[in-house]
Amino acid sequence: MTPPAPAGPRWRLLAGYVRPHRATLIVSILLGFAATAAELVGPLVTRSVLEGLESGASLAGPVLLLVVVLVVGNAIGYVQTVMLGTMAEQVIRGARRTMLGRLLGARPDVLIGRTGGEMVSRVTSDTTLIREATTSSLVYLVNGAVSLVGSLVLMAYLDLPLLVATVLVVVTGMVLAGSLMPLMARLQQESQAELGHLGARLDGVGRALRTVKASRAEQRELERLGRHVDEAAALGVRVVRLEAVAWTLTGIAVNLVVLVVLGFGAYRVSAGALDVPTLVAFLLYVFGLMWPVMMVTMGLTSLQSGLAAAARIDEVVSLPQEVDPPTASAEPAGTDPDGPVLALEDVTVRYRPDGPFALDGVSLTIPRRGHTALVGPSGAGKTTVLSLLLKLLHPVRGRVLLDGVPYDGWTAHAVRGRLGYVEQDTPLVPGSVRDNVVHAAPEADDAAVWAALEAVHLADTVRALPSGIDTEVDATRLSGGERQRLAVARALVWRPEVVLLDEATAQLDALTESAVAEGVRRLARDGAVVSVAHRLSTVMDADRIVLLEAGRVRAVGRHEDLLSDELYAGLVAALRIGPVVTAPE
Repeated sequence: MTPPAPAGPRWRLLAGYVRPHRATLIVSILLGFAATAAELVGPLVTRSVLEGLESGASLAGPVLLLVVVLVVGNAIGYVQTVMLGTMAEQVIRGARRTMLGRLLGARPDVLIGRTGGEMVSRVTSDTTLIREATTSSLVYLVNGAVSLVGSLVLMAYLDLPLLVATVLVVVTGMVLAGSLMPLMARLQQESQAELGHLGARLDGVGRALRTVKASRAEQRELERLGRHVDEAAALGVRVVRLEAVAWTLTGIAVNLVVLVVLGFGAYRVSAGALDVPTLVAFLLYVFGLMWPVMMVTMGLTSLQSGLAAAARIDEVVSLPQEVDPPTASAEPAGTDPDGPVLALEDVTVRYRPDGPFALDGVSLTIPRRGHTALVGPSGAGKTTVLSLLLKLLHPVRGRVLLDGVPYDGWTAHAVRGRLGYVEQDTPLVPGSVRDNVVHAAPEADDAAVWAALEAVHLADTVRALPSGIDTEVDATRLSGGERQRLAVARALVWRPEVVLLDEATAQLDALTESAVAEGVRRLARDGAVVSVAHRLSTVMDADRIVLLEAGRVRAVGRHEDLLSDELYAGLVAALRIGPVVTAPE
């Protein structure tokens, strides 16, 4: 569980969301002042009406004033509500866009362990709580405080002894209710965190729903999800109970004030220190105290929820971002267009400061043309090499070079603009088939899309879809192999200088694999292809094979050259590929 952030920083976070809209908020508060003033005039006018009844004076003036006050007060309330509602949506919009920008711009390593479901919860439900805290709660607090102070001032004008008795009771109730606020804030933050865990678990279960059903694990997963639901509900009930206690204490205080005023006021009337119209007006202010006290209480409880949400939102906003070094450029000087397109020089990588080496002193070059395959047992460092080339990881020692210039001299955008990537899990981009194929080359026309789909034997499948290439696709509509072919088609349309393939044929049948292999050969004729594969049949005809073991380069050569290596020969034998030459003892 994330510990609650200090109150000070959370207040500053909320202020940051309000600051761009402070003009609207100030106008809304001023309108609240006007509406509150109109409400406060009512009891004084009522006293004038009662005094007029006693003296027989005309009531037309006081009654007309009451009507004007009623109409003006409601009109001001309408304008204020519209302004606050608009401002609230702008606050949510700004918070969500900021969070989305920080999420997409975050360093990949800091997102490890954060699931999509948790992030969705923070961008959606937490920002809704921010809306209430930065708009309604502030206005409730201000309007309630102004109305409360105004009522007390006018009550002092009517009768000071009655006011003293009133204040003693009201302050006691509000202090007791306010003492519950810190606990309420902590419970709100814990409740939001539990909802985030629920979203994360549900996201994972949704992605693996077929596996869950095949494992007959629906009930077990339901129980695990239910525990998050139950914990969030239990925390919510505790918050409701605290809110009920706060409201009850406030209500008791207000009702007790009425009893005190009636008793003490009746005594002062009987003693001749107070007249009946003034006592009635004072009682009207006492009855009116309920609303400002309620507004202050509502504002405080809503603010506690907003403060808890602000702390969780700040965890996303504070994610370390990808930042290019000051020396980085989109077109650095001193590039070498005649040398290898990519190179690793004595590169060492670890995923955690205290973790083992994922790569240890790796040096290799990637020619400008041809197919370079990375092979080796699981955990050898193959995918780590691709992550380095994509500038998603940074070496703790050594250098990665593009056109002979170290990566520190290139912006991340420039590096990735030269590389195409087909990742192992082949996730789909939300949208249509066309959106997925042209994702890296949005200017590509339909002819290029269909040509790429034909090359990977996917055109007939797409034609059978309800809207062809305009069909919205997701993981339930396309199989794993079809998603892999779609990702390869994306690379064929874009045709970057270097294509990185991470297990791009792992889920393909032999015929389709052959078609994809032909597409890879076409890419390798014009540029560089770097592929990772456990199925060695897909890389046997590579121009060069790099054999990795335990984060080191063990051997480099063509398939025939490496058959004399014991490890490579063992990998080939395990897959029963071609003739195997036993490594010499």
